[in-house]
Amino acid sequence: MQRTIILRLIILLVPLLFMNTCTKDVYAPDACFQENILPIFVSNCTMIGCHNSKDKAEEYDLSTYEGIMKGIVAKHPLQSEVYSVISGKNPSMPASPYSKLKEADVALIKVWINAGAKNSSNCYACDTTEYTYSGRVKPLMETWCVGCHSGSSAAGAVNLSNYNGVASAVSGNKLMGSLKHEPGFFVMPPSGSKISACEINAIQKWVNGGYPNN
Repeated sequence: MQRTIILRLIILLVPLLFMNTCTKDVYAPDACFQENILPIFVSNCTMIGCHNSKDKAEEYDLSTYEGIMKGIVAKHPLQSEVYSVISGKNPSMPASPYSKLKEADVALIKVWINAGAKNSSNCYACDTTEYTYSGRVKPLMETWCVGCHSGSSAAGAVNLSNYNGVASAVSGNKLMGSLKHEPGFFVMPPSGSKISACEINAIQKWVNGGYPNN
């Protein structure tokens, strides 16, 4: 009788053990390459002298899907060189003096690799209603631009990490032409494709409204 009870408990507990093991790393919003993953690499890894289409440090261009995939083994983050250098307690990349990636960004890249590292895009409906500075413009700057344009060493002396810097870039006629990749402007992002038409439209609406600090 006692042996039967023990066996039943084992049968009940073993599936729970495996469920716990399998779901340990599952915190994972959907990871869309063009909207979520590419901006992390462009903003944090493609500065001058680093992994952009011109310099290709260590033969890596991390401004495109093809370049990123050179160091990725789909569904195997721990076998992916690109993932191994940005993760762990003491990641070697980005190299000093640049800041290491946020834990949330590293986790998102892992999710994307585990899901097959696909070149996915347009995963979300275009939101045409939100174009305030705090709700739309600031997050876009932080996603795409702040890796290069922040602090005392901001590229081109353009600091996009705060409202005053972004407003200055708008008033100086630097921001929209660069984002739209218009002739005569330094393109942003400097490597790869421009940000989506939906995102550019949101920023343009904010600019057209007088670019308030809202």
